[in-house]
Amino acid sequence: MKRALVTGGSGDIGAAICQRLAADGLHVIVHAASRPERAEAIAQGIRDTGGSASSVCFDITDGETTRQQLEQLLQDGPIQVLVSNAGIHQDAPLAGMTPQQWHQVIDVSLHGFYNVCQPLLLPMMGTRWGRVIALSSVAGVMGNRGQANYAAAKAGLHGAIKSLSQELASRKITANVVAPGIIAGHMTEAVFDKTTIKQLVPAARAGQPQEVADLVAFLASDRASYITGQIININGGMA
Repeated sequence: MKRALVTGGSGDIGAAICQRLAADGLHVIVHAASRPERAEAIAQGIRDTGGSASSVCFDITDGETTRQQLEQLLQDGPIQVLVSNAGIHQDAPLAGMTPQQWHQVIDVSLHGFYNVCQPLLLPMMGTRWGRVIALSSVAGVMGNRGQANYAAAKAGLHGAIKSLSQELASRKITANVVAPGIIAGHMTEAVFDKTTIKQLVPAARAGQPQEVADLVAFLASDRASYITGQIININGGMA
């Protein structure tokens, strides 16, 4: 059974991805940054429906701790699917953005991606099959007012994935970016009402976490073996 690690797996999109990958027959490792009970609840839900899952909790911005945690996970064999979904918002216009707001967002989305991905690559390469999927955002493609830090972090992921895809292609490992737009969930409901969504999104609705999960699951499958180095938007026509 192939194993998948989903960082930020306890959020709305992360949980949907975990559940979808488990339904496809992968053992899913649900990651949380600070609330292990949330990750374990997702994992237990998967197990209750006949799937295979476990949970982990560590801060991906701490490189040494992350490496130690991954070394423990790798004792059970390589992790062949990585979904780098962890990310945070610290929104503010750049003119008023504090150094902490800038660094925290980039530490999670970009440095965290390196901290998790790099230790997994050699074991993955040894299997000559793998999938690296990074969750970005429409902000990383189009930019967004008040999110220069978030857009910069996600755009940095685009360059990293494009480079990584070239490094790994000969080993039958793909690397792609999924860039959602407005997706229904706790964070979206606090920011966008239905009228605003209709104005911003040509499809006139928010996407569903399951729709993002279905795309991620396709990219993680054998059916997507010739798709690599791509930034795939899922945003109802926003860009």
